[in-house]
Amino acid sequence: MNSLSPADWQAIVLTLKLCSYTTIILLLLATPLAWWLANGRSFMRNMVQAVVALPLVLPPTVLGFYLLLAFGPYGVIGQPLESLGLRHLAFSFEGILLASVIYSMPFAVQPLHQAFMQLGRRPIDVAASLGAGPMDRFFSVILPLTRGGFLVAATLTFAHTIGEFGVILMLGGSIPGETKVLSVLIYDHTEAMNYGAAHQLSLLLLLFSFTVLLVVYGVNRRFDVAKI
Repeated sequence: MNSLSPADWQAIVLTLKLCSYTTIILLLLATPLAWWLANGRSFMRNMVQAVVALPLVLPPTVLGFYLLLAFGPYGVIGQPLESLGLRHLAFSFEGILLASVIYSMPFAVQPLHQAFMQLGRRPIDVAASLGAGPMDRFFSVILPLTRGGFLVAATLTFAHTIGEFGVILMLGGSIPGETKVLSVLIYDHTEAMNYGAAHQLSLLLLLFSFTVLLVVYGVNRRFDVAKI
């Protein structure tokens, strides 16, 4: 294989940055949301679950198109930012970061939701009866007993973000150092018939994806065995 070019490394660094930020943000947002979905009694739960899972069935270009309209200079989000003298979010790293958070939401929420459902209320109620506060219950009871769900959620979110293409291309385009992530760079290499570079980067992503699946299945098996 040929050595990676500076443009390749730039795309790799940008992709890792996007994946890391997306994973951290989604773990912070998905944890209370998944807890509410697992334990709440609101009639809105089914509606919220459907909205969260929508990126699983919605074509990425459709989501990217509507996000472009919303984040652009005349959108419901972009226009107020422009009126405040700020930059709209289309064709920016901040824009593709928000898009990634929305698009990868189900990959963070669903593993946590499943982990919280399996946990049940009994361990939390017992901890509460012993005087543990909400934060103490979370860090001493919930987090240790559902750490497998958190690990799967983080791994799947990171891996899903690294392979995003349609949403990123629609909203961010292909701006070096700003929105040109690995998936977009592979597309650009292919369009330019630079198949050697496209193959090299695609192989890296293929190996990474396979490793992620091994980790996820290994984690699931380990915790399934631990419950027996």
